[in-house]
Amino acid sequence: MGTYDALLVVSFGGPEKPGDVMPFLENVVRGRGVPRERLLEVEAHYHRFGGRSPINQQCRDLIAAVEPTVDVPVYWGNRNWHPYLEDTLRRMAADGVRRAAAFVTSAYSSYSACRQYLDDIALARAAVEGAPEVVKLRHYFDHPGFVAAMVDHTRQALDRLPAEHRDAARLVFTAHSVPVSMARTAGPGGGQYEAQLRQAAAAVVAGLGGDREWDLVWQSRSGPAHVPWLEPDVCDHLPKIDAPAVVLVPIGFVSDHMEVVYDLDVEAAQTAEALGLPLARAATVGTHPRFVAMVGELLAEPEPVPCAATCCPAPPRRHG
Repeated sequence: MGTYDALLVVSFGGPEKPGDVMPFLENVVRGRGVPRERLLEVEAHYHRFGGRSPINQQCRDLIAAVEPTVDVPVYWGNRNWHPYLEDTLRRMAADGVRRAAAFVTSAYSSYSACRQYLDDIALARAAVEGAPEVVKLRHYFDHPGFVAAMVDHTRQALDRLPAEHRDAARLVFTAHSVPVSMARTAGPGGGQYEAQLRQAAAAVVAGLGGDREWDLVWQSRSGPAHVPWLEPDVCDHLPKIDAPAVVLVPIGFVSDHMEVVYDLDVEAAQTAEALGLPLARAATVGTHPRFVAMVGELLAEPEPVPCAATCCPAPPRRHG
């Protein structure tokens, strides 16, 4: 197993009050050429929920659940909002931490799901004198703890449907869309973002038992309209479903980002209601006991082999 003297939870970050929303969004999309109109549209989504993303509180809840299960101190740093990684690494250095394991709240391979976090950690370490070494724990899309948590939550969502529809309900797994070019270069050999998502979805279906029909679709694209992204979008897919009911399973997320609570609980729910299609949404893994236990299990595993420098390359950036 790896020898670590701390666990660092690394997450995306999110605004916690209305005044945070636009500065946060500008941090997220800097250099990506996202139109201003799209930022204003997403800003309105946050204000619908009081200008606060659920993600930071869910990180606090996860840390509170994990701390009693591990024998090292747990720290938390974000990519896009407070507490920033650089500030957290500075505190870790002051506390005498020398070697930390990083648990990233993203289970899959791709530039935005993995490589960008590695780059952010490297930049933060370079800015902090005496920063600890940080070793990113492995992808966990196929870990039994992640899968078991999603099986439980999917079963609970099925149970919320009318009894007569449960057996024939279609499972629709969702994940954040990414540019097609990014998907092609994800992971060793490419294509791993989609492949890993399909593997995780198939494991959840197997865990439910029986032979259920399911789909993998996408949500929350944010790039320029002329750039191809993974499709179909969940709201475009719902009208094509030939089933008496549907369960949305956000397999691509480990907590309720704004993309989950708005794109699924508002937009997709409204689409299904207009279609007369009964819909339930499975919870993300959150602080499910099996997911919490998984973090400690990853910490005890042999140290992962570092990603090759050519893995999940950064996509071309547009400015302006």
